Amino acid sequence: MLTFRYTAIGPGGDLQSGLMDAATQAEVIARLKGQGNMPVRAEPATGETNFMAMLRTNLGARRGLRKQEVADLTRELATMLAAGQDLDRALHYMQDTAPCARVTRVVTGLRDSVRDGNPLSVALGRYPGSFSRLHVGLVRAGEAGGKLAVALTRMADLMDRQRSMSATVSSALIYPGLLVAAAIGSVTLLLTRVLPQFVPMFEQSGATLPASTQFLLDAGNAVSTYGLHAMLALGLVLLGVRTMLRWPGPRLLADRMLLHLPIVGALLREVLAARFTRVLGTLLVNGVPLITALGVVRDALGNLAAIDAVDRATSSARGGGGLAQPLSETRVFPPRTIHLMRLGEENAQLGQMALRAADIHEERTRLAMQRLIALLVPGITILMGMAIGGIVASLMTAMLSLNDLAGT
Repeated sequence: MLTFRYTAIGPGGDLQSGLMDAATQAEVIARLKGQGNMPVRAEPATGETNFMAMLRTNLGARRGLRKQEVADLTRELATMLAAGQDLDRALHYMQDTAPCARVTRVVTGLRDSVRDGNPLSVALGRYPGSFSRLHVGLVRAGEAGGKLAVALTRMADLMDRQRSMSATVSSALIYPGLLVAAAIGSVTLLLTRVLPQFVPMFEQSGATLPASTQFLLDAGNAVSTYGLHAMLALGLVLLGVRTMLRWPGPRLLADRMLLHLPIVGALLREVLAARFTRVLGTLLVNGVPLITALGVVRDALGNLAAIDAVDRATSSARGGGGLAQPLSETRVFPPRTIHLMRLGEENAQLGQMALRAADIHEERTRLAMQRLIALLVPGITILMGMAIGGIVASLMTAMLSLNDLAGT
């Protein structure tokens, strides 16, 4: 009896790796197929411990392509297949024109796997660090329906939309972040560098300083003395919170609280709804079964409250029920999402209706971000002006009190 290290694609499109004791490699492949998996690789694991196999698998999964590289590769492959190129020639061309060695290695591996007789979905499954379950599942559905080029095009469109939404959110937060940093830096500079310059003058006069000025001087001394300690303590607190959020219980509670915050919670629900409907609709219109699609969608959400809602909907779908009612009971997604999902179920057009809902939610997310930034920027500017103005006014009040004392 030998030990074999195997890699296989599960029924839900997830990549599975592990060790199996068997007499031959063929027996491993047969057992994997009997479990409903699609074998990708089975090789002897002689001399390799379970820990080393796990370490090798995890490290290999992290050496993946960037999202932009995956999107470009998918788009280019879809274009060549749609133009009539066969898969081997398309991969050969992409191998010759790859922009870097990292992409060349992946494309070469894909072409070698395809030339060995494997479908493209199996070849992609060998690189979980580059191609997600969604990618593999969508390609498999395209292969099953004879529409691989269409499936790749839709996958590229989906990646472009997701990247566009992420870029919109990130770029919108840059300016407010810079304003906050400038405000904190300006106030810190005034408290720790400017105000201390006047301390000798105040001490020589012997006058009693106004309460506001004394408070600012004490605050400046505290920042100068304990500022680094406070930053270190804050860093430790954030690290502790981050560690705690890795536990399912605290993470679920935090995710639910985020969705109920004023303004921000509504924006997060729109983002989750857009992601949920876009991925679900893309999978369904490409022929992926509903239960399998929901299994892929839950991994793309990133919010445990939303994942719990999808799990409830999946249980309902397995029992022959619909998605709209269990999703409505969780109150995670906006009412518009529930209404459009129910309408799609009633008309047997769930995939198309999910994509329409995604268009609506993405547009609402963009408009909500614009409104949020329109409120944040002047608000931060006003607060910064009030803080700096208050410090200057307090200093001027103390200077005027010294002048009055000298005049008497």
